[in-house]
Amino acid sequence: MTDKPLANQVALVTGASRGIGAATALALGAAGAHVVITARTAAGLETVENAIFDAGGSATIAPLNLTETDSIARLGAAIGERWPALDILVLNAAMLGQLSAVPAIDPKEMAQILTLNVSAQAALIAAFDPMLRKSQRARVIGLTSSVGRKPRAYWGMYGASKAAFETLLAAYGDEMELISSVRTAIIDPGATRTAMRHKAYPGEDPKSVKDPSVVADRIVALLTEDFATGHFERVD
Repeated sequence: MTDKPLANQVALVTGASRGIGAATALALGAAGAHVVITARTAAGLETVENAIFDAGGSATIAPLNLTETDSIARLGAAIGERWPALDILVLNAAMLGQLSAVPAIDPKEMAQILTLNVSAQAALIAAFDPMLRKSQRARVIGLTSSVGRKPRAYWGMYGASKAAFETLLAAYGDEMELISSVRTAIIDPGATRTAMRHKAYPGEDPKSVKDPSVVADRIVALLTEDFATGHFERVD
């Protein structure tokens, strides 16, 4: 394997201003991909972009709010005008929401969580499906959580959104398997040092869990492998 196994490939990473998204963007840039990074905060994206440039990579920032569905369509059109195909799509952006018992879930917050964690993901797939199909080796990686597969008390809202997201992405992969080169995989990052993790476990020592770069390195390694669509793994 060369030191730039993803050279000449175009990647899009959502939620890339911090945490696993930022680390994945940096790792993709180091592997030779041109990385389009998106998140709500332009300042955070600029920091990640500069880090990619400083490491010898290339990137383009695209600040946007994924809950505004029209913005996703505009992003798809803009990227489609610049590049003929999209080789890598990393669906990382998600919202945790408040941890609460199911009867105490706020319906308005539930709607927000489902909008970002499910509906926006469907919109991203729809917007970039034409570009993914034009790639000779398209790969879509979705980040999930263990509570999407094993329900846990007080995690019903977030877990339900991740279960729905997994089903959505797996169905897309199944649809694409026989008619295109698009392959999908789902990654459960496990306990990782992120802002979302700190919100869920405020008393936890951050040093007791792994750095986001560990997950990012595994994602990049997976992208160089010939995995079957529907692949799932947990990064411990």
